[in-house]
Amino acid sequence: MHDSPFDLANDAAYRHWHDEKLRQAPTDLSRLIVEIGDPRELSATEHQAILERCRLANMAIYVGKTGDDPAKSIPHDLGARFGLTRLDHNPGADEDAITSLTVQTDRQHRDFIPYSNRPISWHTDGYYNSPHRQIRGMLLHCVHPAEQGGANALLDHEILYILLRDQNPDHIRALMHPECMSIPAHHVDGEEARPERTGPVFSVQSDGRLHLRYTNRARNIRWRDDPETGEAVTALRELLERESPWHFSARLEPGWGLICNNVLHTRTGFSDGPSQRLIYRARYYDRISGT
Repeated sequence: MHDSPFDLANDAAYRHWHDEKLRQAPTDLSRLIVEIGDPRELSATEHQAILERCRLANMAIYVGKTGDDPAKSIPHDLGARFGLTRLDHNPGADEDAITSLTVQTDRQHRDFIPYSNRPISWHTDGYYNSPHRQIRGMLLHCVHPAEQGGANALLDHEILYILLRDQNPDHIRALMHPECMSIPAHHVDGEEARPERTGPVFSVQSDGRLHLRYTNRARNIRWRDDPETGEAVTALRELLERESPWHFSARLEPGWGLICNNVLHTRTGFSDGPSQRLIYRARYYDRISGT
């Protein structure tokens, strides 16, 4: 890791990466958007346009022409085109491992906010997963939007790293500690459905890429009990809530979607009309190929 920009002892490598990242990072939502035809049959030009945005911002929003077509092949085939194939079979997902995000009140879904119409604060997906099942790529595809609400705020995790490190490198050191953030075990009707998970917020993966696991939840989370961690978490939360040129907000419409390297995101609360809000979510152990 000694040549890595994420090595706190290598300021020269960090400064070079830092300057290039900020020089190229989009600061306008329109620069993330790519108009395409059918996501299942991307042209070479469409594929390249999406890939370029993901290289610069770790995310892209596609505006497709499939409308309210509910075919699961749409997110499945689009993801595969970008090397996203290792789907996370999380408990709330459908049998094909692609999750139908809509209001659900059954036993399997009732305890989880994504299956409600309530707002969701800043997080990355799968922050409670084990180390070998970290979510690196994610795809959201809209079939039906809510009648009102349901927008997403978005922030590239590499930008957050820069903002924190420039403020105080000790924040990064604390957030990289292997015992920084713990998510307690989850129980359903007295049975353990998921064990406790402890790990860093920021980490560097075997391929040298920066990874983030984070949730802004106030309950059912335990932070390492030391002043440095407390200060780092406070600074992180303040940066998330502060407006910046790199904070984006978008609402997906029918046939639209988000493809990303599991960037930070939120969801506003929403209310349904005659048709329920339906978003397909695919989580992957893969990062977008070529980014």
